[in-house]
Amino acid sequence: MNSTTAPASNDALNATFTSVQNDTFLRACLRQATPYTPLWLMRQAGRYLPEYRATRAQAGSFMGLATDRDYATEVTLQPLERFPLDAAILFSDILTVPDAMGLGLSFALGEGPRFAHPVREEADVARLEVPDMDKLRYVFDAVSSIRSALTQPDGKSRVPLIGFSGSPWTLACYMVEGAGSDDYRLVKTMLYARPDLMHSILAVNADSVAAYLNAQIDAGAQAVMVFDSWGGVLADSAFQTFSLAYTARVLAQLKRHGPQGQIIPRIVFTKGGGLWLKDMAALDCDVLGLDWTVNLGAARTEVGGAAGGPGKALQGNIDPNVLFAPPAQIEAEVQRVLHSFGPPHRGPGIGPTHIFNLGHGISQHTPPEHVAALVEAVHQHSRAMRA
Repeated sequence: MNSTTAPASNDALNATFTSVQNDTFLRACLRQATPYTPLWLMRQAGRYLPEYRATRAQAGSFMGLATDRDYATEVTLQPLERFPLDAAILFSDILTVPDAMGLGLSFALGEGPRFAHPVREEADVARLEVPDMDKLRYVFDAVSSIRSALTQPDGKSRVPLIGFSGSPWTLACYMVEGAGSDDYRLVKTMLYARPDLMHSILAVNADSVAAYLNAQIDAGAQAVMVFDSWGGVLADSAFQTFSLAYTARVLAQLKRHGPQGQIIPRIVFTKGGGLWLKDMAALDCDVLGLDWTVNLGAARTEVGGAAGGPGKALQGNIDPNVLFAPPAQIEAEVQRVLHSFGPPHRGPGIGPTHIFNLGHGISQHTPPEHVAALVEAVHQHSRAMRA
């Protein structure tokens, strides 16, 4: 793992920033000063929005929604019509890759994802291979469609579009368990009893995720994110061996530039990963996402870097349940999170930067008006901190 990257050329930086009208998110990813702290939300297109629920009802099912280019475009844009967010994120699911491997993904209403053919025996592992990316063409078509919908009359994207995938370890959790899990008994049993099988699954997953994200970049994604949603359930040393190492394998294969030569920022989010920030600092990515258990100031000291030097931009990390409090309390918590990061980088060059987000995905029960209060508070108070 290597945390150093070659300096970006001026042409690459120009291509990165001139392709969008609102480039605050991209600048913050690359540790450049911004006039305010940019904001987007994990799972920002989802069931908390009545318009999303209406579109899903039209589609008939979650997979009907996610696999239809027009529906996926519509729901990706819905939160941007309500809130002045600084980035869009592709509407899809982290489990599209194992579904393309033939595991048979389905979503029962209220039950979450389930695989018809979980990977539990040696023969199951032996059958795994990097899927034909044409099986995921619906995702790449959606990326292109969303980029087209975001394009303004001047040819620039309204905001950047983020593509994403689950991490190799997180995908393996679902593939072995067959669904979500409370104790991860099956996948951890394989990890400890047959580490050779687990390494085989993770290697295929890592190469598949890299190919998948590269295809999203080719289709128009302007940043990519790896969701290591279940990295935090691992023991120390197991995290480094079975999660971090394979996230690094993904990052090593990712394209650094998009079709027009623009830089593609790379984000890694590990829920429950705060204990291993020092290890994650070595990842070849631009941004580290943090959950709500991490103090942003401490993380900035550990991995955020100094002005002019290497480091990671930080993303996060307000508790999603704050959004159930009244707007005045939401505003107070926003101020607390912004001030916990500390004074934002200002002036030329690079330095510590922050992208505001939740510490995990937004709850389906969140009142939309509380999201509006959050967005307004982040923009207002982060501007005031730079005044």
